[in-house]
Amino acid sequence: MLTPIPAIDIIEGKCVRLSQGDYKSQQIYSDSPVDMAKRFEDLGFNRLHLVDLDGAKSQHVVNIKSLQEIAHATKLRIDFGGGIKSPDDMTKVFDSGAEMATIGSLAATAPDTVSQWIEQYGTERIIIGADTRNGYISINGWKENCAIRLFDFIASYINQGVKYILCTDISKDGMLAGTSVKLYKQIMKLFPQCSLIASGGVSNMSDLTDLNDAGIPYVVFGKAIYENTIDLKEVAKIFLTHKHQQPT
Repeated sequence: MLTPIPAIDIIEGKCVRLSQGDYKSQQIYSDSPVDMAKRFEDLGFNRLHLVDLDGAKSQHVVNIKSLQEIAHATKLRIDFGGGIKSPDDMTKVFDSGAEMATIGSLAATAPDTVSQWIEQYGTERIIIGADTRNGYISINGWKENCAIRLFDFIASYINQGVKYILCTDISKDGMLAGTSVKLYKQIMKLFPQCSLIASGGVSNMSDLTDLNDAGIPYVVFGKAIYENTIDLKEVAKIFLTHKHQQPT
């Protein structure tokens, strides 16, 4: 059964969403990430994907206060990403209440460092962010494209024992135009041991149903929540009622 994970993206302490990673397209949906997180928890969700968009842009963690406040106010299991570039960033993130850290750009540009973190913190606490455009990895807030092929990138970390891969199809993100089910099915076929977290494009319940039918274990979704194109109560009833939301 698919596990849906709501997302909160933060710029200057506020909940925002972008379209295809374009910072000029930002829309503010709430001044209080904490209130939003509490809403998710009240509906029965126990996971949260928290993204520091300022951090992704400025190459270091910025919105640590929002993480601390949400961790203090809820019991949500938070995975935090955006701007994690140094050992100090990693320490801050975990000390501030995140259970998992999502490493994207650095996983492409400094794989030896990330390998050390995998060894230090364990595969249960590291999510590798595979942000892709046209089959290649994109980095630094999706502003730069790499010459690294998506499948080669995933293989390099699966071979190190990494379980969680968060794959975002940038062309779909924030567009409310459906997900890249075909791509996610390819990943699952190539890497059946992968606990894939799909991301980008969820617009309605049928998108979640399609992912579930394709055998995708997790999905992160955000804009559909804030644009009210999806009913969170219905999502919780269908996908959370009969199971405890725990990664395996």
